[in-house]
Amino acid sequence: MPAPGAHAATALPAAGAQPVTADLPLPGAPLGDWLYLTVTRGDARAGDTRGTLLLCAPPQGHARAAQACAELAAADGDIAALPLKDVYCPMVYAPVTVRARGEWGGRPVMYTETFANGCVMAARTGAVFALDG
Repeated sequence: MPAPGAHAATALPAAGAQPVTADLPLPGAPLGDWLYLTVTRGDARAGDTRGTLLLCAPPQGHARAAQACAELAAADGDIAALPLKDVYCPMVYAPVTVRARGEWGGRPVMYTETFANGCVMAARTGAVFALDG
């Protein structure tokens, strides 16, 4: 004898309903590779926070979107894997916290890091968090 819910499950396809899968985007979610990026300068409680939605098909969202998308593509969407730029940064403590959440290559992206200052942030993350251009 079939399980009690078996009849209802087999009736769904006949009625035209389709099962929901994790691969389907949520209504209103961007398609393709995208990240919502924020940069907070100073203390997290009283700092200046800026944010933007970076879309990469086609690149748009901030002044250096094309460069940011190219850098992310080269790192397969892994912000921590972006190559470190060869620059000298001042030893001034002016904390900058960056956050990214979104989707790259069909995988969820969650990234948070606090850097000593904006120079160190730029050296470590390239154009990705260059929201000011």
